[in-house]
Amino acid sequence: MNQKNRMKELIEILNEASKAYYQENREIMSNYEYDALYDELVALEEETNITYANSPTMHVGYELLTELVKEAHESPMLSLDKTKEVAALASWLGDQEALLSWKLDGLTIVLTYEGGVLTKAVTRGNGKVGEVVTNNAKTFCNLPAKIEFKGKLVIRGEAIIKYSDFYKINESIQDVDAKYKNPRNLCSGSVRQLNNEVTAKRKVYFYAFNFVQAEGMELPESVEERFDWLEHQGFTVVEHKRVTAATVADAVKSFADKIKEIDEPSDGLVIIYDDIPYGESLGTTAKFPRNSLAFKWADEIATTKLSYIEWSPSRTGLINPVAVFEPVELEGTTVSRASLHNVSIVEELALGEGDEITVYKANMIIPQIAENLTKTGGIKPPCQCPACGGETLIKEDNGVKALYCGNEFCSAKKLKLFGHFASRDAMNIVGMSEATLGKMIDQEFLSELYDLYDLEKYKDSIVEMDGFGEKSYQKMIKSIEKSREVLLPNFIYALGISNVGLSNATLITKHFHSDWEMIKQAKEEDYLEIEGIGPVIAASMVHYFENEHNQEMLAKLEQILILKKVEESTTKKTLEGKTFVVTGSVHIFKNRKEVQKKVEELGGKVTGSVTKKTDYLINNDITSNSSKNKKAKELGVPIITEEEFISMTE
Repeated sequence: MNQKNRMKELIEILNEASKAYYQENREIMSNYEYDALYDELVALEEETNITYANSPTMHVGYELLTELVKEAHESPMLSLDKTKEVAALASWLGDQEALLSWKLDGLTIVLTYEGGVLTKAVTRGNGKVGEVVTNNAKTFCNLPAKIEFKGKLVIRGEAIIKYSDFYKINESIQDVDAKYKNPRNLCSGSVRQLNNEVTAKRKVYFYAFNFVQAEGMELPESVEERFDWLEHQGFTVVEHKRVTAATVADAVKSFADKIKEIDEPSDGLVIIYDDIPYGESLGTTAKFPRNSLAFKWADEIATTKLSYIEWSPSRTGLINPVAVFEPVELEGTTVSRASLHNVSIVEELALGEGDEITVYKANMIIPQIAENLTKTGGIKPPCQCPACGGETLIKEDNGVKALYCGNEFCSAKKLKLFGHFASRDAMNIVGMSEATLGKMIDQEFLSELYDLYDLEKYKDSIVEMDGFGEKSYQKMIKSIEKSREVLLPNFIYALGISNVGLSNATLITKHFHSDWEMIKQAKEEDYLEIEGIGPVIAASMVHYFENEHNQEMLAKLEQILILKKVEESTTKKTLEGKTFVVTGSVHIFKNRKEVQKKVEELGGKVTGSVTKKTDYLINNDITSNSSKNKKAKELGVPIITEEEFISMTE
């Protein structure tokens, strides 16, 4: 086993041991064994000059930013021209050799290392301007925090969340509407978080695929040799194969055979000439580089008959159409259902029962309807909700029609609402799966949220339910009792108010100083005074508290629960409204993060780049010719030392 693989193995073992000891109160190895493995890892890190971001020798501090700063790329990031024909790849290759690799389906990131450490990470954005996500990149599972090369290094790669982690995250989300559609969407949201602790928990991985710059180094003129060099530095590079026109078809087939087995999401392949000078000599079109090409999987399409549309209600009231058709084999599995997402798609496809349709798996994974061959158009949205019989209505947003249940107390909504109320970020009640809640609702143990706190009178019946028992019952009741004391933001979130997430609830609580009565009585204009709260959320809050049924329900919950206030800092906000950038070394504060913490304690905010909105640049080396100093001078932003900053705060 080579050194880097041994390091990765040690990191996995040590992290698992730490998790077991500190989070699960169990010991899977002795302290002696742990220390021996830890010392081995330290020695390997010193020997290779590589330290991975998830190594237990690293302690990445979590940071909460107020915004993601945008930054222009030094050179535009073009997209790739595409083909679905293997023959086109062979023709494109000619007599050249190339590398064929996965086209990973995540978020493209540009990384910059200086002095062997990661100094900047920027998303692709629109290809010209991206968002700075350096704090988040430092938490990527397999990204080296330190590398051997000390010059300025700029590389590109794909941040992804593996399917196994994607499924685990979705399984932990009880609300069907809140589940993520695919790993790419989850990854995009995870990498662009303002709180990098969230990014760390989502387990993001980075795969390098392109070399941009290596200061002071003569770069190899082979893509494969550059990949080898990046691997030597500790980066994970995308899996690749060397191909010619004669071998490319077999290589494509070998990748296709693996698509169902790999854990990384992929939406095709990429082929690039290995001879870099040759590839660069071809130049670019207005949209695409000519040295590389994307290969998209030719979708396997099957013809079948539509049986009917199933209309599935959700907690939000949205009723989702799902096509149910005669089973067909696609990509090695039997498929009989495909989501249609909204009424507009049903209308565009002119679907009718018995219609002959073609279906495929998008990216060889997600079932979709490709085409309706007969288009009888007989299917119409139901006038009554399938769950409660309430009247339905169609809402149109940006030209897209969607079906909703108009009954505010729909039974489907209740099931989702109870599940949401009991979820971890809400009331955190253990043992409340949707299956359990469904049975309790069916047996009329639960009708209103406050009924959760009166379940003991149904003990005998609950213990006898399938999948339950005395032990499960006691665990659930204990968790329900514990939830009687809840922080106000978590309680507001638990209510399931439309468009109001936990972060919004936290902003609202802070603005009203945890005054529950003020929150209930606030008007839309009061909510709009809160930075980050817009008219949609303001209207949702007011509408919820104006509803007579909600008022009665809340009155009963208030008698049961203790709504705990969020402690507020008593520090005087002397830097309220001021924006700072911190750069360079510090000698009074422990590190730059401590400076940021101080700024935020005093009501100010810290961003990563100097802009016209910056009030001060903190840099002890005022004479430095760094890019931040130059930008500050250009914009007239004052550059102050630590001492001057401290004087401002006293």
